[in-house]
Amino acid sequence: MVISLKKYLDMNGEEPKEPLPDPGELLPLVLAGYRLALLTMGKAAVQGCATVSNDLQQNLVGLEAILASQLTPALLKATETKVEEELNKWGGRTADYFKAKANEVKELLIVLAKTAESVGERDHRYASRFTELTAQLHTIADLEDIGQVRTSLMRKATELKGYVEQMSLESKKSVVQLQAEVSTYETKLKAVEELALRDTLTGLANRRNVEERIEWRIQHQQEFTLVILDLNHFKRVNDTFGHNAGDSLLKQFAQELRGCIRSTDVVGRWSGDEFVVILDCDLRAAKSQLERVQKWVFGEYPIQTGKGEVKINVSAGIGMTQWQAGETMQHLIESADTAMYSDKKLSKKANA
Repeated sequence: MVISLKKYLDMNGEEPKEPLPDPGELLPLVLAGYRLALLTMGKAAVQGCATVSNDLQQNLVGLEAILASQLTPALLKATETKVEEELNKWGGRTADYFKAKANEVKELLIVLAKTAESVGERDHRYASRFTELTAQLHTIADLEDIGQVRTSLMRKATELKGYVEQMSLESKKSVVQLQAEVSTYETKLKAVEELALRDTLTGLANRRNVEERIEWRIQHQQEFTLVILDLNHFKRVNDTFGHNAGDSLLKQFAQELRGCIRSTDVVGRWSGDEFVVILDCDLRAAKSQLERVQKWVFGEYPIQTGKGEVKINVSAGIGMTQWQAGETMQHLIESADTAMYSDKKLSKKANA
């Protein structure tokens, strides 16, 4: 302790300080973190509630892409405002969605409660009748005339049979009605589940749906090939003609891609202008199918602009990889992604 105090007294009173980082070095790191946060927010929103979050993810992906271009203070400020608007809209949609789901569940519970109440009232009504019948049977037991006893018993037996038949009929009606009500809500819930697995813009399977299909094939050791398609120069379409034109192009491309792929395979929208296809075949057969896609799906698409119809030539970078036994979904997707970016680089060099 004394030694420590001596060292403290011998010090000049000034600790050596680390040099402050250069703001020029910090800026790229901060910007990269901001862009990553936008992408992470979009993915997290889709995982939390895919039904109302696809638009948010796509818009955040678009904003992140804008930040990758030449950055200016005005652009950064506009992006900040846009992010706030998107999150506020998403928050409102999410609240409305879960409120609607809560109301559907509440309605179903009310139906069940009313049915239970109806059954209880019916049972109470017949319980009173059975109590009266029991009292009457005791009265009959006190009769001495056998003929009168027999007549009374026959009449009461007929009444009892009528009660039982009426109860059975009312029970069947209650069950049928309940089954119909439950069936209606099952249909509604299935429709909601189906909607939650669809991309709201294109109607294709969304990312969550595709990931579930991939996991199922991996678990069942099923042979398949994963294909990722990233549209070339799509940002240029949005910047030149607006997002409505871009959305129209995405919907048309999605429809053509779906029509060109076998019904047993899976076609989905991965994010933004990226599409994914799961082909239940090996890599060699997949390449043959992708040749058909390039021939029939790539090409000119008409879009409406403020100046009339314009035709846009559409192509895409393609990455494909066949799943290997023991390979995880994450590694499979990374392999297809790497192949796709390599294809885009080769295409740029060829067109340079």
